[in-house]
Amino acid sequence: MANILVVDDELGIRDLLSEILNDEGHAVEVAENAAAARAARLVARPDLVLLDIWMPDMDGVTLLKEWAAAGLLNMPVIMMSGHATIDTAVEATRIGAQAFLEKPITLQKLLKAVEQALVRKAVAPSLARNPSPLVSEAGSVSVVAAQSALLPPTHHSFELDLPLRDARDAFERTYFEFHLSQENGSMTRVAEKTGLERTHLYRKLKQLGVDLSKPKRGV
Repeated sequence: MANILVVDDELGIRDLLSEILNDEGHAVEVAENAAAARAARLVARPDLVLLDIWMPDMDGVTLLKEWAAAGLLNMPVIMMSGHATIDTAVEATRIGAQAFLEKPITLQKLLKAVEQALVRKAVAPSLARNPSPLVSEAGSVSVVAAQSALLPPTHHSFELDLPLRDARDAFERTYFEFHLSQENGSMTRVAEKTGLERTHLYRKLKQLGVDLSKPKRGV
């Protein structure tokens, strides 16, 4: 399993995340501030860092920038915060963070984010050995490109600089198109899979402009 560094100034959160991740078989190191995180990163060489944004000595985004500028961002970083704005989350992603978790962090979201980040880390070396548009001149792998490489062809990456409503519509359109493809166009099965009532699903698809004109099997 992975070696994970948890950076948070709250003892309770460090203990809770450590317990959960240990139960999943991961080795966990903890740090209460940016200074301790720097030292732990050098000694432990973590496979993944869970980094709180608001800390007393230096905020997590600034530490992330520091690591990125020094070429030390060679492990996935998941940002955590209970008070961050969307702008802060977008900035952290632009710098190199793999994901953002809003506190209080649910068990399901934590484990899913950790699993996805470790999968991206695993695929990065193979992409680096085979240079392509996925890899920048500096040799770092684009998060969105790596995601796209791992996902089926029916998935798409999304522009984060869109207005929230447009970004949400783009995601929902792709989400429903994917499930329609998986279920061979069966509205009944898509309704069951997505947890929507069939009539509501149909209205939603029309609202999003999803093409329903093609003959569908199993409707």
